[in-house]
Amino acid sequence: MSKQSSYKLLGVQVDALSIPELNGLIAASIQQHQKWIIANHNLHSLYLFHNDPKMRDFYAKAEYTHIDSMPIVFIGKLLGYPIKREQRVTYADWVWPLMAEATIQSWRIFYLGSKPGVVERGASILRQQFPGLQIACKHGYFNMNPDSPENQATIEAINAYKPHILMVGMGMPRQEHWIAKNLESINTNAILTSGACIDYVAGAIPTPPRWMGRMGLEWLYRLFSEPKRLWRRYLLEPWFLGILFLREILILPSQSK
Repeated sequence: MSKQSSYKLLGVQVDALSIPELNGLIAASIQQHQKWIIANHNLHSLYLFHNDPKMRDFYAKAEYTHIDSMPIVFIGKLLGYPIKREQRVTYADWVWPLMAEATIQSWRIFYLGSKPGVVERGASILRQQFPGLQIACKHGYFNMNPDSPENQATIEAINAYKPHILMVGMGMPRQEHWIAKNLESINTNAILTSGACIDYVAGAIPTPPRWMGRMGLEWLYRLFSEPKRLWRRYLLEPWFLGILFLREILILPSQSK
């Protein structure tokens, strides 16, 4: 797929991709026997990118980085980019058409992440909803040191299953750090950073109403649902990103001269 829909904003590169286009990228990685990281950016990851060298290293390894934040879509529009609402893709929306396509195409999925019991419940729900879906899973609570026996066993379990898609849902930046450290050892095609995807499926975390996502208000629902964990992310980090946006606005006129 061409990079015509790739834009740079707030110091990062993003790809404006819809759900069908993302499913097409997964199909391409499998057909071409490629190993591609398909990452995503939201406001939290933008903050981490600018403050964590390991996150910058991770995104440098990603073939594509889709948009998982309506504020990023709004910022892109303000900067003059033709980014559409349907090019904001969050796993709460994507997981269902992704599993449907995986069932049709007989793609094997390995989901790594979430708490013990929760990930198994989520995978069971997906199997019930999509008969024939091939999905294996393992919880994300293990010693992530690359040389630890637990980490080695995790890699062995993934490679033994030979998944077409590896979904890593351990939250930012833990999931990105783990992928970057273990990328060479993993045998798969598409690698997706899926955050709390399986937690939503399992009902461990309440899914925000989809109208709030379309309006860019999903963060507010999450803040009220988990205030102790998320207050810093939603109330402090945006100030840093606001400074980045102002800098970009000031730079644009000078670039057009």
